[in-house]
Parts: sequence; C-alpha cells; structure tokens
Amino acid sequence: MVGMANMDEHERKVVMEFCHLLEKSKQLFNGLRDLPQYGHKQWQAYFGRTFDIYTKLWKFQQQHRQILDTKYGLKRWQIGEIASKIGQLYYHYYLRTSETNYLNEAYSFYAAIRGRAYYSRAAKEDSFRSELMVKKLRYYARFIVVCLLLRRMKLVRELIAELDRHIADYTSTYEPDDQIEWSLVLDEIKGFITADSLVTVLHADTNPIVLSHRLSPLTTPPVEKSQYMNLTLQEILIVGSASEQVKFSELTMDMFRMIQTLEREPQEDYNHIYDASPAPGRVPYGVPGQKGYRVPTRATKNTHQFFFSYIENGERPSRRENPHKYLLYKPTLSQVLVFLASGFKELPANGALLLYLSSDGCFSTTKHPEDMGYDLGGVLTSSKRDGEHKKQKEAHCLYPGDLYPFTRRPLFVVVDSDNSFVFQHIPRYFGQPLVTLMSPQDTPPAFQDQQHNGSLFTLFLHSPLTAFCYCCNLTSIPIHHWERCQSFVDRFVTEASRLFTRSRVDSSYLQFFGDDFLRLLLLRYVFCDVVLHLHRAFRGRQYRPRCQPPLPEAELLEHPSLQHLVLDLAAHLEVRTHFMDNHEID
Repeated sequence: MVGMANMDEHERKVVMEFCHLLEKSKQLFNGLRDLPQYGHKQWQAYFGRTFDIYTKLWKFQQQHRQILDTKYGLKRWQIGEIASKIGQLYYHYYLRTSETNYLNEAYSFYAAIRGRAYYSRAAKEDSFRSELMVKKLRYYARFIVVCLLLRRMKLVRELIAELDRHIADYTSTYEPDDQIEWSLVLDEIKGFITADSLVTVLHADTNPIVLSHRLSPLTTPPVEKSQYMNLTLQEILIVGSASEQVKFSELTMDMFRMIQTLEREPQEDYNHIYDASPAPGRVPYGVPGQKGYRVPTRATKNTHQFFFSYIENGERPSRRENPHKYLLYKPTLSQVLVFLASGFKELPANGALLLYLSSDGCFSTTKHPEDMGYDLGGVLTSSKRDGEHKKQKEAHCLYPGDLYPFTRRPLFVVVDSDNSFVFQHIPRYFGQPLVTLMSPQDTPPAFQDQQHNGSLFTLFLHSPLTAFCYCCNLTSIPIHHWERCQSFVDRFVTEASRLFTRSRVDSSYLQFFGDDFLRLLLLRYVFCDVVLHLHRAFRGRQYRPRCQPPLPEAELLEHPSLQHLVLDLAAHLEVRTHFMDNHEID
C-alpha cells in the first residue's frame, strides 16, 4: 500500500483516484477474455467502457505525473504497462472490426513504449525482475505481430534482434521453466519472415523493398457494371489449420496473406502516427461503439492536433472500409459452425458471406459414395481430440454437407486443401448465389518441399506476380522490372474482367462480380488457372484449380488473348522455357 501520511489532501485524492482507475482498468481488461468472439452487439458496449477507463487513466497519469512519481512511486515500466494494454485494446478491436486505423493506433502505443524506453529499467527492479522481463518479452511479441500486419519489415527485423537479446538475457539469468517456449517463439517468427520473403523485390541499391498487397484504387480491377451486380462482401470467416505451415502468434502464412488481400489500403496518411506517441495532449481516439466516439479523419502536421468527426447515438458507420472478418486458427468444428452462423446472422440485405479454408484434407474410406455431402470426406479444422470422440478421427472434419444450411444466403467459398475438390458438389437448394473456388489437390514434386511456406494457390490470390515468379524459380527481381511485369498482370486482369462480363458465366458470378474484393479473387483465380495450365511443371488436372459453377473454357480460361499475355510476361522475365509452346497448348 502507498503511505498517505506525508501527503496533503490534494495529493491524497490524486493517488486514490489513480489507484481506483488502475484497479478498474485491470478488472475491465481481464473481463475482455470472457466476451464472445462473435457477433457485434455482445461485446461493443464492454469494449467501450474499457476504452473509456483507459482513456481516463492515461490522461490522469499525464496530468498528475509529478505527484504520482513522488508520492505514489510510479515507475516507468508501469506507464509502459498502461500503454501496452491500450495497444492490446486497439489490436483486438482491429481483429473484431477489420478496420486498419485501429491497427495503426496499436502501433503508435507500442512504438511509444520502445521510443521512450518504458521497459528499459525493468531489469533493475529487484523484487519483480523476472515478471517484468516476461512482460517485456510479451510486449515485443505483440509489437512484432502489429508491425508484420502493417508491413513494417525493417522494424520487424530490428525488433527480432532485440527480442533475441532479451530472451538470451532472461534465460541466462533465471534459467526459467518457459525458456524453451520463448526459443520456439523466436524460431517461429524467424521462420515466418523467411517464408514471407519467397520473392524479394530489390531497389536500385539492392536493398529489399516491402510491398503492400492490400486493395487500393490502383489495384481494384475495372468492371463494366450491370444490374445483376448487386451483392457486397460483408462477412468473412478465415480458417487456418494446415498442420505443417509456418505460423506466428495464431496466424498461419495463408491466413496472414488472406487478411491483407481482403483489406483496403488505408487512404489517410498515417506516417504521423508512426512517429507520434501517446504524449501529453495526445489521447486515444475515444470509445468505439459509444456516443461521441471520435473517428480520426485527418491530421495536421502537428501530430498532436486532430480533426474529428463524430458518430452519433453509438451506431456503427453505415459503410465499412473493409468487410468484417473472423480469424480462426485450428478451431474445433463447433467453433467454425458457430462463427459461420454468426456471420450469417449479421449479413445485411444484399450482403455476401465469404468462407476461406486453408486446411489438410480429411479423406473418406467409403468405397461406394452415395451422399456427396459427406461420403467423400472434407477438410480438418483441428487436430484436437474430444474426449467423447476418441474413436472418431473425423470429429473436426468440415464436410461439404455442413455448409448446406448456409447456402440460404449468398455464399462465396475458397478451399485451399489437398481434398478441395469434394466441395464442388454443394447444391443450390435455396436458389441463392453460390461460388466455390478450389485449389489444386496436388503440387508438382519440385515445389513440395516449400509447402510449409504457404500455399501456392493462396499466394496467387494474394500476389499473382509473386506466385508467377515463384513458379519460375525467380527469387529476386529489381523494382523497375517488377513494375513493368505488374503492368502485364494489370492488363491481364483488365482483359479477364472484360471477358468475364461478356462470357456465358453462371448468374452467381455476375452477382458477386460487382464487389471489389470478390471480383479481385475471381480474376486472380483466372490468372492462376491460365498460368498453371500453360506451365510445363503443372501438366495434369490435379495440378490446376477448379471452380463451381465451372467457368467457360473457350470464352475465358483458354482464351488466346489471356494466354498471350501470360506468355508475354514469361518472355519479359526470360522464363519462357517454363511454359508450353503455342503448338503444345491444348
């Protein structure tokens, strides 16, 4: 307890109010883990109260720092803990809303901790040194995740080097029980960075350039709009459960790539946030989900002066920048179904639901399949074994038939698995738009030892040019070359979009085609199919993707103009020998 004897009345009130705010903030923060991960109304009010109390706590310790330093004995690492909690709040709010401005806010608080060395004296605190070291290590791991998602790779590498030193210090000093776990964390993130760098784009001075693959006005595929294009992507469920794939935190490489693919590039200039911090005069955005919540729309060059707009009555904005996403890492089957049902429930009129599955196949042993929904197997969502299902190894197998109830609303399915083709038989019982994109079920021997670095199919959906280079064994490319090659891909996408709307495609495709994200996935799917069809190493139907309903071949997938663009790209990269000659093409 803090001694009150040597304080005047004002000092006593300040210390007591700080203790009250600190305790209340801890209670609310600890209660976050009990909130449901799905739905919107179930958790927004609680998040709002938590943001509110942390805003008060942060401002209060700024306004009364001298008294708290001298009378309460406030340590710098304690300020760092408050900033870290606010950073965690913003990161988890980003996960729940998919809005990248919250990710930038998380970054600003984490960066302030490092920039102001809030944890630098943690090692000098006698009684709590071990616990403080663990807090510091956890902070680094969280900061690295945020930097990865923001593509700040130079900083990621600096943070990894610092984390490596701190882990070595921690393990050599205390020989703790969790030293193996921290070594695994370090190995995971190093492996993740390596897998993320399959193809390096180089600046003129040979330094690597980090590219963003989020959707922007420059990368949004053009479209000839029609009255049938009436759907917008509103809810997304991303499931990552590929057992051998690299991962960090609870993100596999495929999940990491799809998250970015299904987000827009923030349009505001957030560079001011990178260098700013929660300094005097700077407070968090406020209380999301509550009346008067301040949404940052723009900043002046003075990083502490913001212009705000207001959301009245605590309502969510009518138009979200990004569709809402649920991220599930190796979930149980029941979790997948609950989150699917939640996304289904949240769909507005003319809204579409996207299910993305990156999973190992769950294969059937049925010799004479009758029910296409269950007799052909499915994909494993988790390797967990429920106590009552010890004899049922398919306890966490998601079958195509499990998706039938969700076809009551527009459903767009992407399956990346070695058993993906079993999802081509989902019937349209309810007459709603339904499209399924399925990865190749096999990989050529030359590429099999790289599968742990992420799926080639997902890579095509994320960055078509990266996937193309990878298929042709190109590991680095100068930026001027990259930009020229990107123009070939852009021309392909433009031509494919034109052909798409003029071909005899199923009406489901046209209804989804008006949405920027779904159109992007469809056109990148076409690019993937054309490239793999022409590539010598991928001869064989099992090496190519499939879709349901089938897309027309002569009018689209095998159209000469698209094939010529792919072969022109190969010639420009001097990898034409990887592809078939004109007379060899089917």
